Amino acid sequence: MSVRTRDRLGGRAAIVGIGATEFSKDSGRSELTLAAEAVRAALDDAGLTPAEVDGMVTFTMDTSPEITVAQAAGIGELSFFSRVHYGGGAACATVQQAALAVATGVAEVVVCYRAFNERSGRRFGAGVQQREPSAEGVALGWALPFGLLTPASWVAMAAQRYLHAYGLTPEAFGHVAVVDRKYAATNPAAYFHGRPITLAEHAASRWIVEPLRLLDCCQETDGGQALIVTSVERARQLPHPPAVITAAAQGAGRAQEQMTSFYRDELTGLPEMGVVARQLWRTSGLTPTDIDVGILYDHFTPFVLMQLEEFGFCKPGEAADFVAEERLPLNTHGGQLGEAYLHGMNGVAEAVRQLRGTSVNQIPGAGRILVTAGTGVPTSGLILGADGG
Repeated sequence: MSVRTRDRLGGRAAIVGIGATEFSKDSGRSELTLAAEAVRAALDDAGLTPAEVDGMVTFTMDTSPEITVAQAAGIGELSFFSRVHYGGGAACATVQQAALAVATGVAEVVVCYRAFNERSGRRFGAGVQQREPSAEGVALGWALPFGLLTPASWVAMAAQRYLHAYGLTPEAFGHVAVVDRKYAATNPAAYFHGRPITLAEHAASRWIVEPLRLLDCCQETDGGQALIVTSVERARQLPHPPAVITAAAQGAGRAQEQMTSFYRDELTGLPEMGVVARQLWRTSGLTPTDIDVGILYDHFTPFVLMQLEEFGFCKPGEAADFVAEERLPLNTHGGQLGEAYLHGMNGVAEAVRQLRGTSVNQIPGAGRILVTAGTGVPTSGLILGADGG
């Protein structure tokens, strides 16, 4: 999809299978095992066999190579394999890559996967411990010496500016945490199942980096999630209603860095998500009023508010009220704050469940779902829809 023109990908591929491991704080097994379990579960859900898979997509951050996961899951020859950079920003882009392969005939059945021991193993929340010299590291070099060492500290800079610009208090962020935890409380797969929170509890949670409190920050999770993408025509022959990829996009903004884009003219928005939003609306022909459910990447609550504004659901500075009034169902699985932190892949799975009518927090008549990937980095997004064929 060009940043200037409508593309022709929409409606040519669909997600037909979803599979996951349990979400935990200590999986007790390797990341490769988690990946293979999730892939097999997704194939079973799709009614497909490993022998039918000929493509695989994952994140550059994943420690389990495509060929190794293929071997572990019983998959044979591959005609397509790909990886997407920028951490959680890759989530929806893995599906876009799979759809591109299917639409062009490069592959027929593509697996998208992400698996890690992000709590018992490498903890992204711990920030930068050491880094090999690289061009990407140069940007971090302007922030690390001054104590900005963790993702929370990087986000806090933009969050503080957002509050100042619109005359808000940190309670604005609490509305996102409360909504996520409300849905997580009724989701048996969620780590915070049975544990909703109030605004008062959000305000009482300890500071991580002002203005971010503990309950503004996503979890650290062990687990795996996989998705199966194939053509819409083939999808109609499989057990579940297809989640049609109505539109898919990637986006990077001007002066883009990874989490430290502090030298832009403004710090109160997410220009990279604005790029994604313009492309999704242009290609799908939809507007915010057409969306039934939003699955918005929520590693930190402030960036959920900024995403709503970038997509035009409300005006700048008004997203906290938008969320508090629940004008759009958000993160009905509990999000990464409430269900699990799987770099956004579990959010794509929730969008599929909403379209199938099988979510534990089902929204009646859900037919168009917006899904976004990681923010503060080059990112991606999807609009998934029910099959009209």
